[in-house]
Amino acid sequence: MTAAPTGPGAPRRHAGKPSTARWVLRLHRPALYGWAGLVLALTASLLALRGPLADAAAEGWRQYDACAGTASCSYDQDAILRYKEVYDYATLALNALPFLVAAWAGAALVGRELESGTARLAWTQSTSPARWLTVRLVVPALVIAAGTGLLCLLHRLAWTAGRGRIDTAKDWYDRFTFHAGGPTLLALALAGLAAGTLAGLLLRRTLPALVVATVVTGALRGAAELALPRLWPVVTSVSPMNQGAGGSGLHVDEGMVTRSGARVPVPDCGTDCRAVYADFVGHWDSYHPYSHFWPLQLTTSALILAVAGLLALGSFLALRRLTGTLRTAAAAATGAPSAPAPAGAAV
Repeated sequence: MTAAPTGPGAPRRHAGKPSTARWVLRLHRPALYGWAGLVLALTASLLALRGPLADAAAEGWRQYDACAGTASCSYDQDAILRYKEVYDYATLALNALPFLVAAWAGAALVGRELESGTARLAWTQSTSPARWLTVRLVVPALVIAAGTGLLCLLHRLAWTAGRGRIDTAKDWYDRFTFHAGGPTLLALALAGLAAGTLAGLLLRRTLPALVVATVVTGALRGAAELALPRLWPVVTSVSPMNQGAGGSGLHVDEGMVTRSGARVPVPDCGTDCRAVYADFVGHWDSYHPYSHFWPLQLTTSALILAVAGLLALGSFLALRRLTGTLRTAAAAATGAPSAPAPAGAAV
């Protein structure tokens, strides 16, 4: 066994340079720590909602229902209100995650590096622009998917623990509850990442990219909510005039049934509708029952992910145009003709 040579003439071992992925994680370490802290805080809240908070609130409602109609009633109102407050805050926080991701991606992940010139410096070293962008999309996407997916699962379990036990529990089709408890929130977070990346590449300034990415993510969520009820076939129930609505769930449309069996929209008859309603024998209601929760989640998520893919593709096209512009400008500054990139070469 020979010892490794030492001394002034011995070859030195240089520590390898950190990979691009590790460099991105190191560069955005404060954001990574903040994300981890937010995920841990929401995880603790959702676990409490699934366990002790849900049990205490359910017991409070049991006490209230047991003494209903009596002169005096003693029940644990604080437990009911505590559950409601924690649930509302945790659900709103989860719904805000895609907007936080979009703002961070537009401002810090891409916009700031282009504005400060850090990205151009990296492109002149050992990282090609295409690899630079790929890593900035893939690494944050994995971190965001892991954290958001966990939180969505825990929110779903917390909501299920209160369903049927807590009278003030939100319905499954409540817009904030629906997104917080399924993959649509994860799809929106990834779309926010892609929107922020594209905004940063197009604007190349921190604050404008932050604003545009947040607005685009909000517009995408609004469009998804408008399209959601029509992404899966509805259930239509018909009931007589002397009964209420025939179905319970996410309402889509309603109308009246004539004596001939035709279905017409609800008439606009003002304050006195007795004469108009005398010609109807029932009313119909189109809705999505609880069994449509997962079909609606999956179809909406697929739609949002398709848009996210288009935004990511747009980011690569914007990067190609940007690097081409920089190459032309550099050639003009030096007076040398800009050589076209060989066919099939990376951006």
